Amino acid sequence: MASWKSHTLLDARDIARRFGARWVLRGASITVASGEVVGLLGANGSGKSTFLRVLATLLRPNAGSATIAGHDIMREPDAVRHSIGFLAHTPGLYDDLTARENLVFAAAMLGLPDADDDIHCALERVALTHVADERVRGFSAGMQRRLAIARLSLSRPRVLLLDEPYSNLDTAGTVLMNSLITDTVDAGGAALVVLHELAPSAGVIDRLATVHEGRIDSGLYEAEVEPRLALVGAD
Repeated sequence: MASWKSHTLLDARDIARRFGARWVLRGASITVASGEVVGLLGANGSGKSTFLRVLATLLRPNAGSATIAGHDIMREPDAVRHSIGFLAHTPGLYDDLTARENLVFAAAMLGLPDADDDIHCALERVALTHVADERVRGFSAGMQRRLAIARLSLSRPRVLLLDEPYSNLDTAGTVLMNSLITDTVDAGGAALVVLHELAPSAGVIDRLATVHEGRIDSGLYEAEVEPRLALVGAD
């Protein structure tokens, strides 16, 4: 690993989760250090999204443990939620609210006071200021994804948990997503990114892991990934 990686921000050990009699996760383990981006690949149904939802405290594991930014996902879920930025496969926006209202609501839930300037900057960053006061239900899938990126940027999370974040994004949207990931890890954060394909994340991902039948292969393919160190430099 590159020397600019430091302490562990995400540490998941033997996470298991079942739905009824079917085990989706069968002991998934992974660690992600500060300043690091790990991509997670796997076939449909392999457990990738379930793993992220467990880490985001949206699902309780049947077994195993995990900490994020030093907080236990079972014992300290509120602290975990304040440390992460979670993007599901669907953007999770409120269709009947405007773009600005979605961000105002998100800021209130995050406990961010006087967030007007931050909201304006977030909308400007994703090039949605011209539709800030339009209802989200009229947005294209790509515009909704951009708004979800703006929402993520409000919280300045330490750890990003991203489920197929490039879905429905054009080239400019992909650049925006990669800049959010890069900004987070350059500030000492970390990211775990579920990927459908590697191409959009080229130059951002440090390591790749695969999920197979509910377990994670942490043999990781570092040699096949262009290191971020060459892109962002090191002391």
